[in-house]
Amino acid sequence: MSADGADAAEPDRTRRAAGNRAATDTWVSFKRWLVKTTRNPFVTFTSLVQPVVFFVLMAEVLGAIAGAAIAQSFDASVSYVTYLTPAIVVQSALAAAAVSGIGLVDDIETGMFDKTRISPMHRGAMFVGKLCSELVRIVGQTLLILLLGYGFLTLKSGATTGVYLRTGLPGVVGVVLVAVLFGGVFVAYSNIVALLTRDREATIMLANLLTFPLLFVSSAFLPLTVLPDWIRTVAAVNPVTYAVDAIRALMLGRDVTTVVEVTAFGGLWNTVVPAVAVLAGVNLVLGGVAVRLLDRASRAEVQ
Repeated sequence: MSADGADAAEPDRTRRAAGNRAATDTWVSFKRWLVKTTRNPFVTFTSLVQPVVFFVLMAEVLGAIAGAAIAQSFDASVSYVTYLTPAIVVQSALAAAAVSGIGLVDDIETGMFDKTRISPMHRGAMFVGKLCSELVRIVGQTLLILLLGYGFLTLKSGATTGVYLRTGLPGVVGVVLVAVLFGGVFVAYSNIVALLTRDREATIMLANLLTFPLLFVSSAFLPLTVLPDWIRTVAAVNPVTYAVDAIRALMLGRDVTTVVEVTAFGGLWNTVVPAVAVLAGVNLVLGGVAVRLLDRASRAEVQ
């Protein structure tokens, strides 16, 4: 091979160098994004305070008028605080995940993204590491909301943990896992938007555009039986509905499905299994698109 050919091949060998394994690259990416998030006090403060404010306001405003609807759909033993808790868990996860792409836009604007994408780092690891760092925040927020809901219910009615979360510690683990699975959907979505637009304002606007409409066209705040028919139709294809129903089933220990009639699994699993299947499927699709866009960006830089 000529000297020119060897020189031309050298950059390609550099780009394809063995480097770290995918797991190691994922860990490096995870630590970087986690540190970046924790060093931003505004993000941390907002993530912790927003669910508290939203929970108290929704419980006080809607709780006064939703009691009859809850009793009609469930029974008098289910308080609106217990009914609302899954909605706040999902709302918090959605808010945290939907702005994930802003960090990626910041990297693009500062040139850090260009440095990373021409490195030998595994493309999937770049996304998975970022995803995991966002999910850690969602786990913390979910646990905070569960404690907040219990404290709020205790102050209002003196209820015990058995009334608030009827499946106990396994239910807590299940709630966290569903919140993480749901968060993954919108972390992927947000990063797709960031990679397509490469614009901070567009990413924020598209994130805010979805957050509240998706919550209100679902079973989050009121039973679907008391809502208009068109909302029930939209709720059937809304990931928020499946996440809220799964968490609510885990908290109440019963089948509470609102859009899919399943009887094959028994009890609460008739709600949880289909919901997890739907959320996992959407995760795979959107996560695959996000990784593909990262890979395409890397190839574009090489060419």
